[in-house]
Amino acid sequence: MLFVLSACNSGLEPKEHLGEIYSVALDSIMKQDEALSSDMKYIAIDMSNFEEVDESDKKEILSYFKEKYKVEVMDATLEQLKEKGLYNSDTMSLDGVLLKLEKVDFKFNNKIFFEGSKYRSVSGAVGVEVKVHYKDNKWKSKEVKMTWVS
Repeated sequence: MLFVLSACNSGLEPKEHLGEIYSVALDSIMKQDEALSSDMKYIAIDMSNFEEVDESDKKEILSYFKEKYKVEVMDATLEQLKEKGLYNSDTMSLDGVLLKLEKVDFKFNNKIFFEGSKYRSVSGAVGVEVKVHYKDNKWKSKEVKMTWVS
């Protein structure tokens, strides 16, 4: 009886797992339009609006991407990338990709909705919606769809 009760009400608090949840959402965005990732030298993640994410969660996210994609990973905005000389003004593109989350919405039943983008250049970017949920003791992306392409 106790097992059934705990299965129905896990008491899971998504905000205690933000590093993992954001990593799942951002990786779902990263997997879209893989041509944008060809020959990338780095992955930049714009965390400037990650209000609820603390420093240890940010480190967890950056480590996840560094381990998985084997390239330099940094927390930077497009402006910061330009200031660092990582934006090629001749080709008007990045030598890597920039992942950004524009919207995060925590729903009931441990479901989180994300709107984000993957940017390589003015003519090479995609907008993505991702729904993340908790299933089989893991945070997973449930629905992923591209909403715009440039």
